[in-house]
Amino acid sequence: MRPKAITLLSGGLDSTVATALARQESDIHLALTFDYGQRAAKREIEAARSMCRSMNIEHRAIELGWLSQITSTALVNRGKPLPETTPNTLEKDQAQRAQAVWVPNRNGLFVAIGAAFAESAGSQAVIAGFNAEEAASFPDNSESFVNAANALLESSTRSGVRLISPTLKMEKTQIAGLLIELKIDPANFWCCYEGGERLCGRCESCARTIRAFKQAGLWDHISGRFK
Repeated sequence: MRPKAITLLSGGLDSTVATALARQESDIHLALTFDYGQRAAKREIEAARSMCRSMNIEHRAIELGWLSQITSTALVNRGKPLPETTPNTLEKDQAQRAQAVWVPNRNGLFVAIGAAFAESAGSQAVIAGFNAEEAASFPDNSESFVNAANALLESSTRSGVRLISPTLKMEKTQIAGLLIELKIDPANFWCCYEGGERLCGRCESCARTIRAFKQAGLWDHISGRFK
């Protein structure tokens, strides 16, 4: 039998590709999307649900409203401007931008909740979409974070649930390039920190995704959208 797993699906590029890759070896029976009051919560949940329908995976949105109450991050505080950048200036002021959108222990919390769902359902793994590029600015995307989380899960779960990230050592360009191989429609994910009708194109997440798609040859220069 194939091992059972659940996935942490934000509706973005990395988690979508990680989920699709994990499905090749695991039976993913549930996807969790978290609503902690972030600007793009509605769009992220819509994107995740759409992806789950296409993959025939049950989807569940988890509300964590209290998390927005203990942080003033620009991701949830609409009175604070989101830091802006471009695909060509991403290496400038990375630390300051990361600090502006940091949510206290967000991924640690998500993994712990995912592990609770996994253990209760007899699943062996929690899937997450981390990447090497953003690990430089966000330590909770790093290989050391995954290793530390798994060390904790050895004691915090009786069944030995593991955290797995198929995209962990990949750069964004490589992840974007996998969309064609995995037959994923770029229109089905949401990468923007904002929750508008279209990508803002100026936030860190948009800039990194646009750069990756340009480098992978998947950016439509005429329409300014993913091909």
